[in-house]
Amino acid sequence: MSFTDEDLLQLPAKELVAIIRRLEQRIAEQDAQIAALIKGMEKLSQAVRESHRGHAPFSKGRSKPDPKKPGRRAGKGNFTQRPEPGPTPADEVQDIDVPLEVDQRLCPQCQVPLDTADEQVTVEDAPPVPRRVIKRFTVQTGRCPQCGFRVRGSHPELGRHQCGANAHQAGPNAIAQGLALHYHSGLPMRKVPHVLAQHTGIKISQSALTQAAGRLSHNEGIMERHYEALRDEIRRSPVVNTDDTGWRIGATLVFLMGFFTRSTAVYQVRGQHRHQEVMEVLGTGFGGLLGTDRGSSYEAQALDNVQMQKCLSHVLKNLSAVEEAKTGRARAFSRQLKATLREGIALWQQQQAGKLDRASYFARAEELDDRLTHQLRARILSDADNQRMLDGIGRQHERGRLTLFLLQPEIEPTNNRAERGLRPAVIARKVSQCSKNQRGAHTYEVLKSVFTTLALRTEDVTRSFAALLRGEAFPA
Repeated sequence: MSFTDEDLLQLPAKELVAIIRRLEQRIAEQDAQIAALIKGMEKLSQAVRESHRGHAPFSKGRSKPDPKKPGRRAGKGNFTQRPEPGPTPADEVQDIDVPLEVDQRLCPQCQVPLDTADEQVTVEDAPPVPRRVIKRFTVQTGRCPQCGFRVRGSHPELGRHQCGANAHQAGPNAIAQGLALHYHSGLPMRKVPHVLAQHTGIKISQSALTQAAGRLSHNEGIMERHYEALRDEIRRSPVVNTDDTGWRIGATLVFLMGFFTRSTAVYQVRGQHRHQEVMEVLGTGFGGLLGTDRGSSYEAQALDNVQMQKCLSHVLKNLSAVEEAKTGRARAFSRQLKATLREGIALWQQQQAGKLDRASYFARAEELDDRLTHQLRARILSDADNQRMLDGIGRQHERGRLTLFLLQPEIEPTNNRAERGLRPAVIARKVSQCSKNQRGAHTYEVLKSVFTTLALRTEDVTRSFAALLRGEAFPA
């Protein structure tokens, strides 16, 4: 209701007070609504900022409640002094004498000549930007005057179609350094040209490196042939560890699978992670030992005849999660089972370190296996979670997949080798946005496999990759 000035002047004081009270109440309600709207807009603005923040793929958008402290973890080795570098034939060694100054040869307090001695110290430095090696080829060509047939001279360092617009190309060392920075060291491809120019003086574009990687990894390229040979080595290997992690092709979620031995690494990107994809690498006749996690892909009937070791680290983690949620006697099952499994891991580590001979190892392993069999015997537990763990872990133990490492110490009790092998790819996933298309995904799996295998077999990955580009054999 609205009033004119004349109406208000004619109203008694009591009605005017009532009108003022109603207006005050309405103002308070509107102030509360405005405050709520402002708060809602602030939350919405924060949500919008969070959604546009440059989160890496698969980021949870929040920090962990108990982040690990930086630095070396306890038990992972002691800090030692930097050793003296051992020179190679390609190194330049400069011997420099640093004598005492004249005024330093007498004791400043006693003025007595000092007893002198020599000590060796070194400074290991990198050379300045090396000079580029520019090889100018004069290629002789010939043309038939009648039919127009053309021929041209050939050289091992020249490409078959290196002429015209493709006449000037980067050599194998430059290509190897560029691709190693991305596929081995994890540097984003867009930053590789800048690093190459700074350290070698060679200017090469991102697209040139990408096209070179594609040529090597597709259509029977050099690296694709080596990649297929590495897959064959995995099929013949006596021990293989495998794991997978998330990947992207464009905006599509896929799986990056890894298969690892002591000297070989093979990656493959697939849209699904089923036993079919596992058998695609291992083959139907795989007769080695396989280390895996507790994924359902490895429980298929096609893998029933494969001797398999389940990762005990995953089992211990599952048992700890159950134990933390229990109290009293309900925690006894998980605690006792964890103690037995950890004793088995410690026993295996002693044998690998040479502190235990094989006869003693197998004797203690048999005792431990009997104890574990008793702990995992079929029975009914009062706690549902403990019953679930007993059924699941007991089923793996009955199939010989929990303590295979006790019978055949060649395989590790954990899947740590595969976890370490996938870790660089997980980091690359956060900075490279994975693969844009299927061709890029295949290029990544090929070159990542080659570079990782070279790192396991050689000390200089870049030089070994350049040797492969020149047609040399893959190092054994």
